[in-house]
Amino acid sequence: MTDTILLVYCSCPDRETAEAIATALVERRLAACVNIGGDSTSVYRWEGRLERATETMLSIKSSSRVYPALERALVALHPYELPEIVAVPVQQGLPGYLQWVEQCLTPES
Repeated sequence: MTDTILLVYCSCPDRETAEAIATALVERRLAACVNIGGDSTSVYRWEGRLERATETMLSIKSSSRVYPALERALVALHPYELPEIVAVPVQQGLPGYLQWVEQCLTPES
């Protein structure tokens, strides 16, 4: 049985934070690749109030095998009290690319 490839989404308060988190995840082999999106406006309810914030979205390529460690790292690295961390399984993809993701998540011996 193979691991499920995941796309994990996480919003960050700014580009600097996004880049630091992305670098740490790839260095630790918890992500094969992290795309850092442009600024977007988020509208949400927090502590009973309607809020608006400019945020930078991360799109993290990972797998179910390393997801628990990835989630722990995101919580530890993230400045938000309750960071957005949402994992979506990849149903299909170019086989070679999916194999590359898995290879990037395997520690070198």
